[in-house]
Amino acid sequence: MYQNLILFDGVCNFCNSAVQLVIEIDRHKIFKFAAIQSELGQQLYRQHGLDPIDIQTLMLVDGDKVLTKSDAVLAVLAKLDGGWQYLANFTAMPQPLRDWAYSEFARQRFVLFGRRDRCMVPTPELQERFIG
Repeated sequence: MYQNLILFDGVCNFCNSAVQLVIEIDRHKIFKFAAIQSELGQQLYRQHGLDPIDIQTLMLVDGDKVLTKSDAVLAVLAKLDGGWQYLANFTAMPQPLRDWAYSEFARQRFVLFGRRDRCMVPTPELQERFIG
């Protein structure tokens, strides 16, 4: 089973920027990454009842726990250093409201930030952090 594996939309500019930010902040290198478009990403996405063609959420796989939408984002923030974990206090907000806001942002992400023609290719220095 995977620990702290973030599945993200590899063609989404915002998602790629968020991954780069997590890599920069994650000094202990606890997070690993896989694009949902990768073979592993598609397999895990389908395994948990999601459509890898219509990507609407990132996914955090942490042992036997799988989180999506706002729960995934807040769980990632809770594990980061440098004060980011304080943003995880948004768990006090009702989940339906958090997930609604997440879904609305996800629907507009390509309009706001654009998309790539293909998934990001990690640099050799970051290759060990990417799976699949």
